[in-house]
Amino acid sequence: MTVLPDDGLPLAAEFPDATHEQWQRLVEGVLRKSGKDVSGTAAEEALSTALEDGLTTRPLYTARDVAPDAGLPGFAPFVRGSVPEGNTPGGWDVRQRYASADPARTNDAVLTDLENGVTSLWLTVGPAGLPVSGLERALGGVYLDLVPLALDAGDQAGPAARELLRLYEAAGVADDAVRGTLGADPLGHEARTGDKVTSFNEVADLARLCGERYPGLRALTVDALPYHEAGASAAQELGASLATSVEYLRALHDAGLSVDKAFAQLEFRFAATADQFLTIAKLRAARRLWARVAEVSGAPAAGAQRQHAVTSPVMMTRRDPWVNMLRTTVACLGAGVGGANAVTVLPFDHELGLPDAFARRIARNTSTILLEESHLARVIDPAGGSWYVERLTDELAHAAWDFFKEIERADGQAAALRSGFVGDRIAATWAERKKKLARRREPITGVSEFPLLTERPVEREPAPAAPSGGLPRVRRDEAYEELRSRSDAHLATTGARPKVFLAALGSAAAHTARATFASNLFMAGGIEPVHDPVSVDAETAAEAFAASGATVACVCSSDALYAEQAEEVARALKAAGALCVFLAGRGEFTDIDEYVFAGCDAVAVLTTTLDRMGVA
Repeated sequence: MTVLPDDGLPLAAEFPDATHEQWQRLVEGVLRKSGKDVSGTAAEEALSTALEDGLTTRPLYTARDVAPDAGLPGFAPFVRGSVPEGNTPGGWDVRQRYASADPARTNDAVLTDLENGVTSLWLTVGPAGLPVSGLERALGGVYLDLVPLALDAGDQAGPAARELLRLYEAAGVADDAVRGTLGADPLGHEARTGDKVTSFNEVADLARLCGERYPGLRALTVDALPYHEAGASAAQELGASLATSVEYLRALHDAGLSVDKAFAQLEFRFAATADQFLTIAKLRAARRLWARVAEVSGAPAAGAQRQHAVTSPVMMTRRDPWVNMLRTTVACLGAGVGGANAVTVLPFDHELGLPDAFARRIARNTSTILLEESHLARVIDPAGGSWYVERLTDELAHAAWDFFKEIERADGQAAALRSGFVGDRIAATWAERKKKLARRREPITGVSEFPLLTERPVEREPAPAAPSGGLPRVRRDEAYEELRSRSDAHLATTGARPKVFLAALGSAAAHTARATFASNLFMAGGIEPVHDPVSVDAETAAEAFAASGATVACVCSSDALYAEQAEEVARALKAAGALCVFLAGRGEFTDIDEYVFAGCDAVAVLTTTLDRMGVA
């Protein structure tokens, strides 16, 4: 047997430490091969990614990327969690959402979900969900002393809260066993509907009642989803939620609640997106910001924020909705790692109507797999210590604080909503993001990338209409959905989709990459590509185009073959009746009308193409 020396194996001790500068030089060499002659910091910046809010993520983070001390879990500034055991000891609260107006249907769904992993209920009440009078039927058979409830009742918050408290009393539930949130959010309702808040008196009465009788019940929810759904950036979402919460704190304090009791009455709701690291940083930054508000309010110990994370409705697509399962899984992971106390995974068919049993099952099991099979809650603040996450948390917190101060300078959240300040700032952010979506710089799998025109539509019973009249509700897929709807209507009317003929030149090796690119581009607008025959030339292009049934054509091949054949083939296609001839790539060729390439405005190209085709 070989006996090791006392100091063990040296492992990497014989290798010198690599320096940041050495890594930069390696990056320079790689970029030089791709035609970019940059060096030093510029080489690193060439690999950086610009985010919203003026933030940038770099390709490498090291110990030099310092961030403020995140503290310890359960202690201010609560970046690492609101309690010493981490925000999710044993796992986060798996909170399912219900928006059906039918109390019996809701009750069936509730009982099934509670038997299969759901631990709390989020009920939409009022015109967009259950009638207040239907709460008793919807909660029939539910052990109210064991299941936390979260209401979302808009302007029906008062009546819904009173009805729920009546049900607790009728069921004999002890006051200290009542848990959840009554969900009053007058400014959130104003953001959604435009209905101005005239008084916080009813909300203050609810908060006072909860503070006096129900220690486990919160009266208010600071819901950031209206801002997220209007297109807000992460910092704007945080800043708007912070401004809302400060407005509530002032109203509660004016109504006679102590600072500590006012803080105890608020729960926060944030969106979790498929950008997992931004989601993690957002939730950690939110806790830091709330701790700062508590500190300057003279109640630092009250700054432990309670968070409810909801997978983003903005990222959900109506086409190829099955991919939403993947998006919500990543978002749920980000929410869990970020330390959310409760997580709602929206069903994959959320944007199509009321979810069916399968969709609800997948939604609740997403959390179950991450908790039970991936053991995600066994580690406190699993992202803590990551130079990237800590730095992103710090930068996002500063950007959000800046937006919060702007709202405060505009006389607070209520005034900033009514003056249009908040809406205008969010609209400007969304306008910039729409450009990225249109140019496919922010790809949407199954919609702007790799769409499937032959997919069978998923049909669901319509959900109650969402509130409207305030901030708009945007979706990443909205521009492409409009194009696809035009194609669908054309198919229903004529029996065929609009078509584009792919005039591929040369061998498969020469044209496949650009033919695939063009095919995906046109299918994103509902235009069916016809690639038959596999290859054409100036002599065969006209006949093949005529046989395709298409009205436009796209030439696809290598730059070398473009120089030899593109112009001649384009003339042949136009002589055969092509309304427009595209070329996949860049250049200047006679008889080529438009060029499509990576980064072109796909939405503009597809819109004008459908117009040329006469697709209404």
